[in-house]
Amino acid sequence: MNAQGPERSPVRDLIADPGFVRLWAAGGLTNSMRWVEMLVSGLFAYQLTGSAFAVSLVLMSRALPMLTAGALAGAVAESLDRKRLLMAGQATTAAGSAIIATLAATGHLALWHLFLNGLLGGLAWTNELATRRRMVAEAAGPTRIVQAVALDSVTNSTTRMVGPLAGGIFFQTVGVAAAFAIAASIYLVALLLVSGVVHRQERRMLVPRRLVADVIEAARIALAHPILRLVLGVTIAMNVFGFSYTAILPAFGAVAFRASPVEIGLLAAAEPFGALLAGLGLAFRRGPPPGRRTLLLGSAGFLVVLVSAALAPSLPLAVLLLVLGGAGTAAFASLQTGLVMMQAPIEARSRILGLTTTCIGMGPLGVLVVGALADGFGPRIAIALMAAAGIAALAAVAAATRA
Repeated sequence: MNAQGPERSPVRDLIADPGFVRLWAAGGLTNSMRWVEMLVSGLFAYQLTGSAFAVSLVLMSRALPMLTAGALAGAVAESLDRKRLLMAGQATTAAGSAIIATLAATGHLALWHLFLNGLLGGLAWTNELATRRRMVAEAAGPTRIVQAVALDSVTNSTTRMVGPLAGGIFFQTVGVAAAFAIAASIYLVALLLVSGVVHRQERRMLVPRRLVADVIEAARIALAHPILRLVLGVTIAMNVFGFSYTAILPAFGAVAFRASPVEIGLLAAAEPFGALLAGLGLAFRRGPPPGRRTLLLGSAGFLVVLVSAALAPSLPLAVLLLVLGGAGTAAFASLQTGLVMMQAPIEARSRILGLTTTCIGMGPLGVLVVGALADGFGPRIAIALMAAAGIAALAAVAAATRA
C-alpha cells in the first residue's frame, strides 16, 4: 500500500515510487560527473597556465548558456516533452565527454576544447530545473514537494562532495582522459534510467515567435509575487557572490595551503558535505514547510562562514568552516525550487524555473570578478571580498522583497 498515514515518513513513500527513484538517481549520476569534469578541467587549466583567471574562464563556460538561454529553455519545456529534452541533454554531454577523453588520450587537449565542452554541458544543464527537477516535484505529488526537492538537493550535495573528491583522485591517479571517459559512461547510464520513466504532461502549443512574450509574461508574474521575487534575487546573490568561489578553489588550495589535488578535492567537498547533513534534516522534517526567513538566513549564514573560511590559517579549519556553511546552502537549494513549485501558477512553473536558471547563469559574472581579484590580490582576499559583497546584496534583496 502506498497511502500515506500520519505515522508514515514521506521519504519512505518517495523511495517506493519507481518514477521518482529513476529521476532522482539520474540526477545524482549526472551531477556527480558534472563536478568531476569541473574539478579536472580546473586542475588541468591551472597546471597548464598557473593562472586563477584562466581557471575561472574555463569553468565559467558551463554557466554561460544558463544566462543566455535559461529563460527560453523554461518556455520551451512547457511546450516540448520534458523527458525527451532531458534525454537529449544527457546524450549531448556524454558525446562531449567522450570527445574530450579522446583528445586528452592523443595529447591534443587544449584549454579551448574544455571551454567548448563546458558550453555544451552548460547548454544541457540549462534545462535541469525546468525538466528533471520539475519532473521530480511532480512525481512526488503536491503534498510532498518540499521533501522531494530536499531529498533531491541532498543528492546534489552528495554529488558536489563526491564529485570533486573523485575528480581530484582521478586527476592524480588515472589522468584527464580516463576521468572524462568515466563521465561519458555514467551519462549514458543516467540516460537509460530516464528512458524508463513514465511521463505525461500538458503542453502549451510551441509558437517560436511567442517565446519571448511568454518569458516576459513569466517575469511579470514573478516580479508581482514577493516570494518569487525573493527567490530570483537570492539566486542571483548566491551565484554571483557566493558559489563563484568554487571557480578558484584549485588556486585557493594551492596558494593558501600548498594542497595536493586530493586535498583540493577534500576542500571542494566540505561545503557539500555540510549541505548533505542539513538537507537530510529538511527531507525528514514534518510540519509546515519552511519559507522566506529560512531561505534568507540560510543564504546569509553561508556567506558569513565563507568569509571566515577564506581567511582561515589552516586547511583543516577551512574545511570545518565550509562544512558548517553547507547548512545554509542546503536551505537555499531546497527552497529555491520548492518555493517556486508551491507559489507559482502551475501553467507558468517551467517558465519561472527557467527565469531562475537565468539567475543562476549570472554566476559567470562573479566567476570573472573573483578570478581577476585572485590574480590581483590572491585567492584569500578575492573570496572574502566577494562573500562580503554577497551579504550586502542579500540585505538589499530582503528589503526589496517585503510583501
